[in-house]
Amino acid sequence: MTSSIDHMTDHPTTLSFLRDLIAFPTVSRDPNRDLIDYCAGYLRSIGASVDIIPAEAGRKANLYATIGPQDIPGVMLSGHTDVVPVDGQAWSKPPFEAVVEDGRVYGRGTADMKGFVASALYCASKAAERQLETPLHLALSHDEEIGCVGVHSLIDMLADAPVTPAMCIVGEPTSMVIATGHKGKTAIEATCIGSVAHSALAPQAVNAIHLACDLIEQIRHLQDDIAVNGVQDTAYDIPYTTLHAGLVSGGIVLNIVPHHAVVTFEIRNLMSDDPKKILQRLRDVMTPVIATAHQRAPHADIAFKVTNSYPGLDTPLDNCVVKMLAELTSSDQRVKVAFGTEGGLFSQKLGIPTVVCGPGSMEQGHKADEFVTLEQLAACNKMLEALIDRLEEGVG
Repeated sequence: MTSSIDHMTDHPTTLSFLRDLIAFPTVSRDPNRDLIDYCAGYLRSIGASVDIIPAEAGRKANLYATIGPQDIPGVMLSGHTDVVPVDGQAWSKPPFEAVVEDGRVYGRGTADMKGFVASALYCASKAAERQLETPLHLALSHDEEIGCVGVHSLIDMLADAPVTPAMCIVGEPTSMVIATGHKGKTAIEATCIGSVAHSALAPQAVNAIHLACDLIEQIRHLQDDIAVNGVQDTAYDIPYTTLHAGLVSGGIVLNIVPHHAVVTFEIRNLMSDDPKKILQRLRDVMTPVIATAHQRAPHADIAFKVTNSYPGLDTPLDNCVVKMLAELTSSDQRVKVAFGTEGGLFSQKLGIPTVVCGPGSMEQGHKADEFVTLEQLAACNKMLEALIDRLEEGVG
């Protein structure tokens, strides 16, 4: 049986927020400002201090809000407001309309990660009714799905603020299990330059696609070496740094030797591995390949350009935020997640101890008929309500 989320009686406030949030089609390529204004309006109505950090001529924005004392560090709940596209996916339900069915809430972003944002707004309303000794902060960002690029202006604002949060919970979907780490990511665009010729004279030219293939071969060799000889962290499903070529383009027509090709690849590194050193290893092994190409085309080359990067996260198990969240969730399970978050940036750039813990599973994220269960939303509410109790007492 399918019903409107309005008619649900369990967690109506959280579900009402989630309904509204899903209705904003905040795909990363599109604006998120209407959603941010909605959240800001509500938070201001309950007495929160709210800052909006605009971007792209106001089309997009980040939000930072505080409930409670303004002059001491508090606990920050962080979430992104953008979602991945629905193009080409076979949805059986309207992606931007919340539908409740069999204990699940369906809609784009329910798991990743508007479910957490809805729970955070609900708990903000509860926090506003209490006399908090330690403040609650909410941080909502844009363009996380395209490489955590939107949160930087929020981080810059916090870096200049007189008070920064004492700790952070990033609410990405972990099935409410405490995640203390994730890998870093570096995206690289390699432009391969060869020389043009008629295909009948191909041996006299440098085929840029062949150069790209040589590069991909070395990426695979390097990955194999790291998998066997590199650092291992068994807390991850894949316990080593990975390399992956995801896009290849080049050529115009079959009978012209291509002089230009592009390989886009990524490095997802453990915190103990330096992606710059890994990229340098790749440059070094390609040097003799390029030298050979110079014999036929002196201008032949491969130009590497880092197009995006964010750091990993590796919060010690004995850190205060891990201990606090363990008490709030009554869980002794700890994991590290395969996907990246803004948590690494908060930790590296601002020195804020950070963990990842939120409702839903990334197994449902980014897919048609994405969903979060009502049980997971309830568990998130329970954790954040326990957090409010702690904030009222004061977090030492």
